[in-house]
Amino acid sequence: MKKRFIFLSLFSMMLIGLFSSKQTVLAEDKTYQIGTDVTFAPFEFQNTDNEYVGIDIDLLKEIAADQQFEVNFRPLGFNSSIQGVISNQLDGMIAGMSITEERKKTFDFSDPYFDSGIQMAVRTDNETVSTYDDLKGEVVGAKVGTESATFLAENQEKYGYEIKLYEDATGLYGSLKNNALIAIFDDFPILGYAIAQGEEFKLVGEPEKGNSYGFAVKKGENAELLQKFNEGLANLKASGRYDEIVATYIVQSEPTSEMKQVTPKKDVYVIASDSAFAPFEFQNENNQYVGIDVDLMTRAAEMQGFTIKFNHIGFSGAVQAVESNQADGMIAGMTITDARKQVFDFSTPYFDSGIQLAVKKGNTTVTSFDDLNGKNVGAKVGTESADYLEANKETYGYTIKYFDAADQLYDALRVGAVEGIMDDYPVIGYAIAQGQEIETPIDRIPGGQYGFAVKQGQNPELLEMFNEALAEMKRTGEYDQILATYIQDGKPAKTTVDESSFIGILKNNYQILLKGLGKTLLLTLISFALALVVGIFLGLMSVSPFKALRTIASLYVDIIRGIPMMVLALFIYFGLSDAIGMTIPDFTAGIITLTLNASAYIAEIVRGGINAVPIGQTEAARSLGLSYTRTMQKIVLPQAIRIMIPSFVNQFVISLKDTTIISVIGIVELLQTGKIIVARTMQTTNVYLIIAIMYLIVITALTKLAKVLEKRVN
Repeated sequence: MKKRFIFLSLFSMMLIGLFSSKQTVLAEDKTYQIGTDVTFAPFEFQNTDNEYVGIDIDLLKEIAADQQFEVNFRPLGFNSSIQGVISNQLDGMIAGMSITEERKKTFDFSDPYFDSGIQMAVRTDNETVSTYDDLKGEVVGAKVGTESATFLAENQEKYGYEIKLYEDATGLYGSLKNNALIAIFDDFPILGYAIAQGEEFKLVGEPEKGNSYGFAVKKGENAELLQKFNEGLANLKASGRYDEIVATYIVQSEPTSEMKQVTPKKDVYVIASDSAFAPFEFQNENNQYVGIDVDLMTRAAEMQGFTIKFNHIGFSGAVQAVESNQADGMIAGMTITDARKQVFDFSTPYFDSGIQLAVKKGNTTVTSFDDLNGKNVGAKVGTESADYLEANKETYGYTIKYFDAADQLYDALRVGAVEGIMDDYPVIGYAIAQGQEIETPIDRIPGGQYGFAVKQGQNPELLEMFNEALAEMKRTGEYDQILATYIQDGKPAKTTVDESSFIGILKNNYQILLKGLGKTLLLTLISFALALVVGIFLGLMSVSPFKALRTIASLYVDIIRGIPMMVLALFIYFGLSDAIGMTIPDFTAGIITLTLNASAYIAEIVRGGINAVPIGQTEAARSLGLSYTRTMQKIVLPQAIRIMIPSFVNQFVISLKDTTIISVIGIVELLQTGKIIVARTMQTTNVYLIIAIMYLIVITALTKLAKVLEKRVN
């Protein structure tokens, strides 16, 4: 017993010693978790290679190397980083954090590593504002919770301006550019960086002295990390490296005129896009795809020397195409969000968007969001507008109605189904320019930024080529020219062709409408011919004397009829293509979908037609010595075919109508052609009336033909 006790004691001491040794190693090899902001250029932001860089990032990396410790950056955002340090999930944070007496109660700060301050900026063409006195009666802006906002509030009575606060720099800068503000206030390094990146602002006056920035840890903890930071910072300042890092981001150097040429890795890049999102992509009066997105991408390809092929398949289709590797990238007015960054790599933002409320022209009851209480407001599914309305519905008391497409949204407003609608402001501006009887009583709300997207981790050279070309277009002013082509004074320019009437639309679009009708008929004829073969074969199997054949036919019919055709089309075009590793063309995928769907119903028509022939005739034929096959050929099928013909014609008409569903994968048949015209003209009633008449003519002709054929057969 004593020996066992001694052995256990020795074993325990060995474990304790091993554990203590392991703990010492872990302490020595500890990697510090450091929180940072997500976007606070020039202190922390993502560069064109999607790597986090900036003054904060570079400084801490250099200090860590100098002091020989490891750091892991966690770009969680400013507020989340604060919570992370407080809850011990982070060891420290560096995010342009001002050292204040209030924060010192919660955090221990390093020596200041940057002396900040705030400054006023105006548009470069503004010659009226040179001092704060010039702001009297004007509207100025700042970001919520910043030193700038505090400064403006403290001096509002003195200088007599009105203050507007914004959640982020995108809204603040966008409002200045769009003349919603006369001036903005922000940290001077932030403004300096923005100007260096091409923002058309200029700084006015001298900076107001502000608080210094510091590296922070939780009060009373990680003292060794704070000491290492201070020692490393002192070394960097002594060596001059500190000044080099700061100068990398803040010095306002002239933009270079040399665009980096990137080598393409593919002969042709497939670019997916929306089919109807004016003024970003839409078909003009010549039935050619144009728009801000189209022109920017086309010009980028020309400047960088790569070849592109556009595939205008709608927003959702474009997303699926990139995810399933059927497209190399997509540009479709796509807002850059954190959720989408999990799937896509984005370019430098190429457009600062925003959302706006619109009401029917002459509506005097809605002048603010408060006036929407108890009323219906419309938005498109999955948009910034929908998110904004959802977030504020409790505050303003309205009911939200969701729509899949712009034409449905604007029609709902026109017929009074909703009191107001929200959409991207360029789209609303385009609608007004095209004659829509709507107006915007409330200033637009700054929104997200649009970006060109590729699948995460793929086609980095395509992203780099677009970024290089975009930067050069902005430097030369070509970018502004492209935008001005479609958006003038906040509203897109009107077209020169009159498409405001039924005759005008028909006269200018009859060729493309006939082309869409031709695509519809071709889809129907090919798929129905194939479906007849497959359906008749399956129908015969369903009445076979062999149970196995009947079971196979029954399973096929149940499965195909049990899957909605839109789901089937999406699966074949995107899912099956991805599964087999080969892109199935949209037209082929449409044919397959229509064939499978129609063949299941034709199989049932055949089974029903055969079973409609009196069973006594089959029994009589078999009693006379005819085989099952000869009985079917000579007795049953001739009678069954006459019974089936009306149902076959009816199924053909159904297949013709079903082609409208196939447009979900980008096939531009008759209905999709109409949607494209509506996106450009906003003439919903006239366009869909023309399409309805075309369908009516074709289907009536088919019905008459079927009756003639039925008489001849009978």
